Amino acid sequence: MTQKGITLKDVAAAANVSRATAARALNSYGYVGDETALRVIEAADRLGYRANLVAQALRSGQLPIVGFVPGDIQNPFFARIAHDIEAELRKHRHNLLIASSEENVEQEKELLESLRSLSIRGFILAPTSATDSQHIVQLAREGAPIVMIDRVAKEVHCDSVVVDNEGGAREAVDYLVAHGHRRIGLLRDESRIFTAQERLAGYQNSLQSHGITFDESLISVSRSTVEHAIEATIRLFSRHNRPTAVFTVDSLMTQGALLGLRSMGLSIPDDVSLVGFDDFNLATFTDPQITVVAQPISEIGPLAAKLLLERLAGKKVAPRHIRFPTRLIVRGSVSRLHKR
Repeated sequence: MTQKGITLKDVAAAANVSRATAARALNSYGYVGDETALRVIEAADRLGYRANLVAQALRSGQLPIVGFVPGDIQNPFFARIAHDIEAELRKHRHNLLIASSEENVEQEKELLESLRSLSIRGFILAPTSATDSQHIVQLAREGAPIVMIDRVAKEVHCDSVVVDNEGGAREAVDYLVAHGHRRIGLLRDESRIFTAQERLAGYQNSLQSHGITFDESLISVSRSTVEHAIEATIRLFSRHNRPTAVFTVDSLMTQGALLGLRSMGLSIPDDVSLVGFDDFNLATFTDPQITVVAQPISEIGPLAAKLLLERLAGKKVAPRHIRFPTRLIVRGSVSRLHKR
């Protein structure tokens, strides 16, 4: 329907032409005789018809809209990424449509199908699974410009922007070991997520390099929310031979660990040392301030947007894979074990 409820069908009837002819006359494509075109335009003016240009542009893929499908937009990391992507796209007169997968593969599939049906010009996405990715493979095969961000998925040939998750996690655990810790807990999310796999590998590789036997009982798995991380922390530290330190794999889990340890009456760093992956605002407002592995978050979103805009402009090069280094920011949440 259009203004005053007048449709293209109404215009066609008033001009005594087919709907297809009316559409060609009003949208200036295909052949329509001059007399017929004038009759259609006069009928549209008389009826007050206004074409739904937005709908037409969406169907033809002409609207400058990019789709962003993050794992969970409530995660501060993805919220900041979304903000930066939008700011960069706006410089180039493009807009951003955000649809969160909530770390659910089936929801991700449905979202990408819906966005594709709207002829969204390109996609920036954080794959929910490192292996269940045939829907993304198919999207790429259909020619949709894609940039994967934070994570990658197998067999998907497209640009990607990630960080050195394994190296960052290894550096965090190395730092804890250097301070005398050998029973180091790990608070992590589901293993199907690419970042979870890489950060687990960094944890294991650090232990192995220091001759420390990997102990699966020191790992507590949680969804990446503060509430679930509190519960996972309490489970981990309720056991008799609890860890002396813990490494958390993202900022929400770090916040959950802080609250969980506090609820158990455990002090940081006197009772437990803590290092988290991802810096976050509250990390410097706690007492003590939290030692973290920081990602160059301010660079990730803008670069992903630039890569996608280049693809939309027709750039034909092999897939580009950018992997940023991380940085350990030492604050006050780790103590030497012999001082306890």
